[in-house]
Amino acid sequence: MDTAPNPARPADGHLTITPSILYFGTPVVLLTTENADGTVNLAPISSAWALGQTVVLGLGAQGQTGANLAVRPEMVISLPEPRQWPAVEHLGGLTGRPEAAGHGPRRARYEPDKFRATGFRAQASHTVRPPRVAECPIQLEARAARVATAAAGDFLIVEARVLKVHADPRLVVPGTQHIDPAAWSPLIYNFRHYFGLGPELGRSGVSETPCTSRPVSAVPGR
Repeated sequence: MDTAPNPARPADGHLTITPSILYFGTPVVLLTTENADGTVNLAPISSAWALGQTVVLGLGAQGQTGANLAVRPEMVISLPEPRQWPAVEHLGGLTGRPEAAGHGPRRARYEPDKFRATGFRAQASHTVRPPRVAECPIQLEARAARVATAAAGDFLIVEARVLKVHADPRLVVPGTQHIDPAAWSPLIYNFRHYFGLGPELGRSGVSETPCTSRPVSAVPGR
């Protein structure tokens, strides 16, 4: 009897691989910052996560966004919907820094007015100078508390303190300060492909909003 291991199924059940990127399902945000001449830069960011009232962002070290935040820490973090992915993808091929044009995997094109180029509209903020993206259902006015170089040296890690949150009324649970998770679907960047959310599976034990679907049974042994 042949007992040789199946190459499609390693003995320990997993393949050891070296992927070029680790975007294992992260939300896309659009970041507006102020240029030195008072104009605005708009950029898509695929590395963002929140803890309390702090949002941590990962940025390319050579981009206009990082250069702006190093000296002008105000920003707006706008969250697009899944249907807006074509505009987000178009935005990803533009740069607000002339010297960065033609570089990187996209060979980015210099564009000083990214709002006009992508069809997004600027909406005045309340507490910071950069504008919000009007079409985005959730917008966070924020200020960078720390901008540091990542361990590898080619990225920046930005810790941003959220100052004010704006939400489309359709996303807010009536009479509360809560976003309705059944009404909100972020644009997800999953190994360089765009996705929305699937059906709700259940909710955390600390959630303050009700579950809108029948929870899936827990995995045995977990």
